[in-house]
Amino acid sequence: MPQFMDIAVNLIGSSLEKDLHGVVEAANHVGVSSMVVIGSHIEESEQAIALCNSFSGTLYSTAGVHPHHASEWTPQSCHRIKQLSLSQCVVAIGECGLDYNRDFSPRAKQRQAFAQQLELAVELKLPVLMHERDAHADFLAILKEYRSALPAALLHCFTGNRESLEAYLEQDLHIGITGWVCDERRGQELAELVPFIPDNRIVIETDSPYLLPRSMRPKPKSSKNQPKYLPYIAEYIANLRGQQIDDFALQTYQNSRSFFGLTY
Repeated sequence: MPQFMDIAVNLIGSSLEKDLHGVVEAANHVGVSSMVVIGSHIEESEQAIALCNSFSGTLYSTAGVHPHHASEWTPQSCHRIKQLSLSQCVVAIGECGLDYNRDFSPRAKQRQAFAQQLELAVELKLPVLMHERDAHADFLAILKEYRSALPAALLHCFTGNRESLEAYLEQDLHIGITGWVCDERRGQELAELVPFIPDNRIVIETDSPYLLPRSMRPKPKSSKNQPKYLPYIAEYIANLRGQQIDDFALQTYQNSRSFFGLTY
């Protein structure tokens, strides 16, 4: 059975938190042997680290502040993230970036928090896991200031257009693809773009519990996405790329492990 790594799951503060052991066990049963738990603000990052310490070798964590929470950014935030990054399970800074779609935090504050977290990733020599929605120009401009010094950079849940994809690939980013690509209403453009992502730059994710693949048949009774659905997403993407699922699974697994500095 192929192995998979889900590079972005939201287990803390989500509907999946009620049955964490069940979620992890169900994922492991279908070959999803490792997952990265997202920290979207400092307190959540602390909770994610505590969770990952209970699932050593299976769950890993990010530490950072999502643009939705950028208004919470303070002069002490960098120090707190730096301390969290000392935990062995922390494999990346993030989830950081810009989100001009919902604007839950002022845009100037988003830019400040994003830039300072990139600077922190450079200082700590850690990969960065990023988010961008409807903010391509500002996101790219800030990223370019730090990209040459970052050890590795990943844009998760990519949903942009051909122009933005080409720009991000020029910056040597890894590109995370979710079940958004399985949505016949809004994922059509993404479905057309995934064949253009180089083999060594594509990684896969569920972004659980969000973005349940709409094309799944039979449709799950619950609308909650789970890491156990990652093999379905992988097969869907492999078909779009004209690849055998075993080959695609191995490639994305190796890409993910290498990106986060983990052995296969």
